[in-house]
Formats: sequence, C-alpha cells, structure tokens
Amino acid sequence: MLTEERHQEILSILERREAVTVTELAEHLHTSESTIRRDLTTLQKQGKLNKVFGGATSLSRSDGVREDAISYRETVMSAEKDRIARYAATLIRDDDFIFIDAGSTTSRLVDHIENRQAVYVTNGVVHALKMMQKGLQTHLIGGKIKPLTESVVGVGAAKGLAAFNFTKAFLGTNGIDMQAGFTTPDPEEALIKEAAVDKSYVTFVLADHTKFRRITPVTFAPLRRCCILTDRLPGGNFTKETIVKVVEE
Repeated sequence: MLTEERHQEILSILERREAVTVTELAEHLHTSESTIRRDLTTLQKQGKLNKVFGGATSLSRSDGVREDAISYRETVMSAEKDRIARYAATLIRDDDFIFIDAGSTTSRLVDHIENRQAVYVTNGVVHALKMMQKGLQTHLIGGKIKPLTESVVGVGAAKGLAAFNFTKAFLGTNGIDMQAGFTTPDPEEALIKEAAVDKSYVTFVLADHTKFRRITPVTFAPLRRCCILTDRLPGGNFTKETIVKVVEE
C-alpha cells in the first residue's frame, strides 16, 4: 500500500472510531508499527490528527454552548468567508425563491448578491436591512430576536417557514462532523435551520475549513442533506457523504 493510501485509510478509521492504537493500525494495514508511528507523526504535522501515546485520536471536538457575537465572527477567516460567499452568489438564478440564514458568512453572501429577479427570505435582521437597501425582493420572518446573532429564532419563526417552498437555501453552521452532521449551539436556531433544510429543494452550507471536525450541541441536518461550499477541505471522507465544492482563490 502506498503512503498516501495508508494515510487516507488511517484518517478514514479515525472518522469512524475517533481513536485507534498503533498496534491496531499496523495489523489492519499489514505494515510495521514503526511505519505507522512515522505516518502518525506526518499526519499530526499536517494538522489531520492528534498523535497520542500508543496511537492517535480524531481532531473532532465538542465546543459546547458558547457562541461569539456576530460582530466578532465577521472578523474571523474574513478572506475565506468572502471567497465562499462570492461563489455562492453566482448560484442564484432569476426564478429562485431563496432562504438566507443569519450568520457572518451568509452576510457576505448578501453583499455579493446582484440578482434582483429572485425573491429572498431571511431570519437575519441585518441581512434583511442590507437586502432592502440593495433593492432586493425581501421577506423577514417573524419571531423572537436573538441579539447575540442578530437573528429571528424559535418555534414561531420555524412555523412561519413551513408555508414556504424554497428552490435554494444558504445556511451557516458552527460545526461539521462525519457522525454529528451539521451542528449549532442553540436549539432555537437549530429549529430554523432544520425547517429551512426541510423546505428547500437544495441546501448549501457555507463554511470555512475551521468548521470541519467540530461538534456543537444541536444537529440540524445530516451531511447527506446539504451541499458544502468551503475554501479548503480537511482530510477525511466528507466527499463520500455529500457534495463538497472547494472554492479556489
């Protein structure tokens, strides 16, 4: 087995099991333990796993319920978010009925939208204002306003989405994991995202590479339900579960 194939198989095992020993890998890959140790050292240097005594663990981690304010998130991975958002805007067609989720990357999407024939629905308060100022046909769903993310959330907002049938939805996410799927810290925001996925013909999740292998408390969709737009794809089998578009510079 070639080195690259060995590395890919190691990462694939970690996607399924989260942790594995050197002995197990050596037996599975029919090679020596010294070779496996070198492989693990290489993969750790590439930022693809955590090498521990006697084996390795996945980079997936749980981030808990803490959320950063939208004003802070706008400044993180700024160039990457802008690149993803610019590409996402090119996917909008004249006859589209679009849902745009609240969030920092989807806010960039609004900045890049040029199509004024499509109709837009959002739960982002600032998103709606920006779309209105651009002259877009805009609907803001009603419900409870969450100041931290400047979004409309909760059961009432989710019920409001039930009346719509979207051609496309553009969502943000806090985490992407092979087992946990797409996750967010807040159950009320998860309700909105889940409703949007259920009511959309196709859903695009806009996520820079730092969102991969992260898990937050609430799953709003399995990987197979959404396409991913990202700037860089970490190692793993994400492309076996769903469509992933890596937006080049």
